[in-house]
Amino acid sequence: MSTEVFMPVTVSARAAKQIGKILQAEAAPMMLRVAVTGGGCSGFQYNFALDDARTDDDLVIEKDGVTVLVDPMSLDFLKGAEIDYVDDLIGAAFKIHNPNATSSCGCGTSFSI
Repeated sequence: MSTEVFMPVTVSARAAKQIGKILQAEAAPMMLRVAVTGGGCSGFQYNFALDDARTDDDLVIEKDGVTVLVDPMSLDFLKGAEIDYVDDLIGAAFKIHNPNATSSCGCGTSFSI
């Protein structure tokens, strides 16, 4: 019997490392909030923001010393997704590998389902 807990959203080690670098620059303790909002060229878009407070119904993901928050409405769109960080020729950015997205824009910040 496995004791591993299924997390509906995961954070890669690369993303956790980059989040840690960003949060180190903040004077007060902060967390990264990931949300899905309407908009973007494909219908929905990912939002990343620093937040100093969690709500009772947030999904709280802790990885390598950093905390990521996802609100319940956004979680419906992100189930099974992985938050990653990529640094390639076109730039460095957080990227969400979302199995629920049927298509996404070229830059990967918006998607449709």
